Amino acid sequence: MRIRATVAAVTGALALSALAVPAAQAAGGTAQDGDYRTDAAKIARAANDRAPGKPYDLNVTFSNFKVAKEIAVGTGAHVSRTVTYTLTHGSDVDVKSADFLTAPYLYRGSFDAPTAVPLMGNSPATCKATSATTAACTGKIDIYPAQDDLLNRDAGTWKGAALAIDYNGQDPEGFDFDITKVGYADQGDLGTARVQRASLLTVDATPEPVKKGATLTVAGKLSIANWETHKYSGYANQSVKLQFRTKNATSYTTVKTVKSAAGGVLKTTVKASADGYYRYSFAGNVAVPAVNAAGDLVDVQ
Repeated sequence: MRIRATVAAVTGALALSALAVPAAQAAGGTAQDGDYRTDAAKIARAANDRAPGKPYDLNVTFSNFKVAKEIAVGTGAHVSRTVTYTLTHGSDVDVKSADFLTAPYLYRGSFDAPTAVPLMGNSPATCKATSATTAACTGKIDIYPAQDDLLNRDAGTWKGAALAIDYNGQDPEGFDFDITKVGYADQGDLGTARVQRASLLTVDATPEPVKKGATLTVAGKLSIANWETHKYSGYANQSVKLQFRTKNATSYTTVKTVKSAAGGVLKTTVKASADGYYRYSFAGNVAVPAVNAAGDLVDVQ
């Protein structure tokens, strides 16, 4: 299991040192894939100016960082999202080298003082040269909520970043490893993504069938993922719209807006007017995605 550690507020790069990833879990297609995050953490620690030896500044920058604007994360299933970005490098950097790697990641808070463990991929990105000094790179962000990658307070806006390491033949596990011969680049504030607690919404209109003009009770529940208990819990005090569409219509119309009660419970009444579908609709917010309940068909007689 991954170990969530307190992130030291020194530099964005140093935040990577909070990662502890067993090689068996992060296994990939090359020798570096299985432990690249652990190695990156070591390089990041050394990149701190207070370290006695540190890597040199690699002549690499990043741009055109693109990732999903919203990433809904539930309570157990692995979530993976693709990231693309442009890597620009000096003529002295060989991105095709076997011991050059780059990877995207997401961080929470500021680059200099992150407030959560960064979210990275299981393997380094793959890059294709587009010119003598640029490459188009594709990587992943892999999130494992069941393994405590996230706390509930981590929901919200995260920022995009990318790093690059040129080992230049140095082996981080080797006896004669010389970190001063390793090149390192790390850049933040490349984009944003909302990492959100996945939401669920239900609806049940009763009685069914119902006489025209009679009172119809519409109940439901709004729930969101709890990343700390690994279960869904009720989401209270939220504005939720009750919507209706006639049986043969294609769009819904809002009937009224209600507030979710304790435990996320929803309940209101309406007058039955025609055959059709009732649903609840939640607009979402920065920490929780929008969600619609599946429509419940009511037969009005």
